Amino acid sequence: MARSSSGESCAESDKWTGGLHRFLCMQGGNHDGSYAKNSEAPASAITLCKPILLAAIRSMRLFAREDEGSHSCSIRVVDLGCATGYNTLATVGMVVESLRERYIGELGFEPEFEAFFSDLPSNDFNSLFRSLSGMDSNEKKPRRYFVAGVPGTFYRRLFPGGKLHVAVSLSALHWLSQIPGEVLDKGSRTWNKGRAWIDGAKEEVVEAYSRQSEEDLDNFLKCRKEEIAEGGILFMLMGGRPNSQEPGNQLGDAESRAKHPFATSMDQAWQDLLNEGLIDEETRDGFNIPAYMRSMEEVERAMLKCGGFEIQKMEYKRIREHSDQKKREELITDPVSHGRAKANLVRATLGPIVEAHIGPHLSEELFQRFERRVSSDVSLLRKTCFYGVIIVCAIRK
Repeated sequence: MARSSSGESCAESDKWTGGLHRFLCMQGGNHDGSYAKNSEAPASAITLCKPILLAAIRSMRLFAREDEGSHSCSIRVVDLGCATGYNTLATVGMVVESLRERYIGELGFEPEFEAFFSDLPSNDFNSLFRSLSGMDSNEKKPRRYFVAGVPGTFYRRLFPGGKLHVAVSLSALHWLSQIPGEVLDKGSRTWNKGRAWIDGAKEEVVEAYSRQSEEDLDNFLKCRKEEIAEGGILFMLMGGRPNSQEPGNQLGDAESRAKHPFATSMDQAWQDLLNEGLIDEETRDGFNIPAYMRSMEEVERAMLKCGGFEIQKMEYKRIREHSDQKKREELITDPVSHGRAKANLVRATLGPIVEAHIGPHLSEELFQRFERRVSSDVSLLRKTCFYGVIIVCAIRK
């Protein structure tokens, strides 16, 4: 494979820094490798945090008086980083229905609800709205909110000041706005040689990611501070790690590292492409996954720095992969299906950015190597992967 010229290298670097928003997204559609078919872990995390979100909604301020009438009150809910599929639609529907019940029960009228689904322009909004259209055909449970899609990065302003009442971000904030520029500098100590991610990477690489994560979260909170009305809710669910773990230890334990789709098997798949002569070393080392698992301390520090929010609840929890016992037992006895399932999960989360880096043909070659690696390592079948998440509920002061 021919090596790129310096001009092409510069363009490649720009793609991963300022241009990442053009292709960072979950895999669209409704096929086996789509996010809609491979979002069990986010669904488990949402189920885990559902009681916290519902408790916040039941105790939040209502934004209308009984004598104002229903048409003078419009309640606005947004899912920031909505992706596609059932998770976002179910969450927004739950929020709207819970608020609706409160308004009817406490104020005696039903306000109008506006629901905004927001993600990067590369998100498959068409699939999302097709799913919504399917829900509309259910006459027994009609949709009770108006809908709009809002394309754009949540690290910038998306809405007018003080207009949002409930803002949720579910399993999205661990994705960074860009790969730190210094990580893409081949001549620097932050060049992430031989790794696709930062778990176990050199200290300089991890520190660069940490700085980018801090900048991104600061920007996210500043924007929401402007957009959320006083008394409104900001609810965040993001990949995370406990305070006791250093940033370089993103996953926490050897079994999670062995089975996590971003770690060992991913690095092996890239190495396979290199060993087979399908890519060169610079192409392998130039791919970096733009994700960072923050600690609760990092999140709390950012919120205190921003001001304007009162933290109601903050928790760290661990979620077991394949929470469905029956499915877990089936995969243990079928390594081929296990490898295919893991490869589809990788396609769903990393497919678009891998394809942007090496093109559709080599992208498929990579996922095939990944599937083969996982299927052939029978020791993985008995290992357990845990995903750490941080749940934050805050009120706009």
